[in-house]
Amino acid sequence: MSQETKLSSKYRQLLGACCHALDDTRAEDIAILDVSKISTITNYLILATANSQPHLRALKRDLDKTLKDLNVGILGVDEGDHSGWSVVDAFDVMIHLFTHEMRENYDLETLWKDAKAIDAEPLVSNLEESA
Repeated sequence: MSQETKLSSKYRQLLGACCHALDDTRAEDIAILDVSKISTITNYLILATANSQPHLRALKRDLDKTLKDLNVGILGVDEGDHSGWSVVDAFDVMIHLFTHEMRENYDLETLWKDAKAIDAEPLVSNLEESA
């Protein structure tokens, strides 16, 4: 059984919609990490890379719209103005948007190396097919 089919429909929809919004805005290297067994603050991390600070702001804007359309509450947002890193805390899902330099610098994939990776592509594809 693939990891995607193990996701509840709630998480499949939320993760898929977030990744779809990021993909539509040309985010690079979208990754999903299941941290539910090793974190007390969230269940999933979505990581994505922007090619510039303006691109990062565009990713954040489109992600905000998607979350609002899904009526997902936002616990907090760290804009990180001009820092190259923006974080959106949507309770069960925390989305980290980086420029290339900041993603390499913070290397969250290594920090969360014990997390289960989930392939974002099938979630985005399934969402596109159902639209």
